[in-house]
Order: sequence, then C-alpha cells, then structure tokens
Amino acid sequence: MADISRDQLIALLNEDLAREYQAVIQYRTYASAVPGKYRQELREFFTAEIADELGHAQILADKIVAMGGKPETVPAKVKYTEDPREMLQNALKDEEETVDRYVARRDQAESCGEYGLAVDFDDLIADETRHRDELRMMLKRWD
Repeated sequence: MADISRDQLIALLNEDLAREYQAVIQYRTYASAVPGKYRQELREFFTAEIADELGHAQILADKIVAMGGKPETVPAKVKYTEDPREMLQNALKDEEETVDRYVARRDQAESCGEYGLAVDFDDLIADETRHRDELRMMLKRWD
C-alpha cells in the first residue's frame, strides 16, 4: 500500500462518514417503506442496522476531529426504492463496497501511523461483514 498523507486520510474518512450517514438514512427509509410478505422481518432488520451505522459514524467523526479535520455533514446519495428485493440488493452492494473500503482504509491508517484507527477498522470490518452475510442469506429467498 502506498503511503498517503494525513490530509488524504482525513478526506477518505470523510467519504466513509458520508456513506455511514447515507446508510442510516437509507435503512431508516427502507424500514418505513418496505411492503409485502417479508415486511415485518425486513423492517426489524433495517431498523436494527441503524444503531450500528450510527456507531460507525461516531468513530469516524471523532477520529476526523482528533486528526485535525472537520467531519462531513452531508450524506452520500440515498437510493430509494419500494421493492423489497431491490432494497436488499442495494444494501448488499453498499455493505460489500464498505468492507472493501474499510480493508483499504485499515492499511492507509497504519501507513499514517494511526494504529488505533487501524484496529478500529478491524471492528468495523467485522460488523460490516456480518451485515453483508445476513443480507446474502435474506436474498437467497428470492433466488
């Protein structure tokens, strides 16, 4: 992994923060909008994810400030749909991308000497991997 500057890492962490905010809004919206025979199960799943995503946002925002940056306040674009399968597919794609980003971010944090942050990313990767795996299992119902 090529070394990156502290400012570059802060910018990348802000992108991650915007995506965590997006996940909170998207999961809250999906929990409210999901129709159909799996409504109750999906509503509970999406609602339960919100607290994890807010916790991830807190870790990122706190670290950005500790590193001398200003935390992002605008979420990434939220994908709206009323189709339950598409909700799960959107969430799965987002979780897969997040795992990939966080694996890279862990290495970038280490290269900047932010070893505690690198360890935090191990925990975030574990959370996002569990979310990803649960979404994969839910989508098997539609295959």
